[in-house]
Amino acid sequence: MSFPDLAGRVAVVTGGARGIGYSLASTLARQGVSVALLDLLPDVEESAARLAAETGVATAAARVDVTDAAAVEAAFATVPEHLGVADLLVTAAGITIWGDSTEVDPATWSKVIEVNLSGTFYATQAFARPLLAEGRGGSAILISSMSGRVVNVPQHQASYNASKAAVDQLAKSLAVEWAPHIRVNAIAPGYILSDMTRQFTEANPELAADWISQIPAGRMGEPADLDGLLLLLASSASSYLTGQTLVIDGGYTAI
Repeated sequence: MSFPDLAGRVAVVTGGARGIGYSLASTLARQGVSVALLDLLPDVEESAARLAAETGVATAAARVDVTDAAAVEAAFATVPEHLGVADLLVTAAGITIWGDSTEVDPATWSKVIEVNLSGTFYATQAFARPLLAEGRGGSAILISSMSGRVVNVPQHQASYNASKAAVDQLAKSLAVEWAPHIRVNAIAPGYILSDMTRQFTEANPELAADWISQIPAGRMGEPADLDGLLLLLASSASSYLTGQTLVIDGGYTAI
């Protein structure tokens, strides 16, 4: 895939130190996009250095908790001095905590909502402010989940499902508010074999088999299955596409 208009642009990827976030950052970098990785993990700088070595693009890194609005704003403020003003955003930071809803304590509920919803909002705020102030365009791509529209089973994860449904509505709300300058869309993956998910499924083969049995495509997705949609949403090829959540789940939500 080649999207020439992406070369020379600047992206911020939250949750970019590893997993799906790093994979998406790498996809952008291979198109010539300079990338800043934001993550709470201590190896985020190492990940940025590896990304630069693998792709040859300029990278930057900041260790930041996306639930801290001031810290997120400060991290975004450092990006222009290293890479230029970001006009692409991917919000891949997210968590899930399973548990029966009658047993979930307030701290656990709040943590999932804060990371997945508030963290996404704070990142989009910090991304949009300089672009809107200068009347510049951009594209924000929020990583949601098929769990924002269906209750996948057998795991109990009400907080995760609710948070991702809210991310879908956030994408719509911001798209309308920030049009015509900034496009905002969401990608809603199904079961994707990130490094951590692969470790989990290998340790729980019966659960993995249960999941796969419910996927019409007959397999779980790979991070690369998200690449085409990511690049389309980042590129001007989708200049009239905004306020949408697009599901990539092998047909899981179709049944």
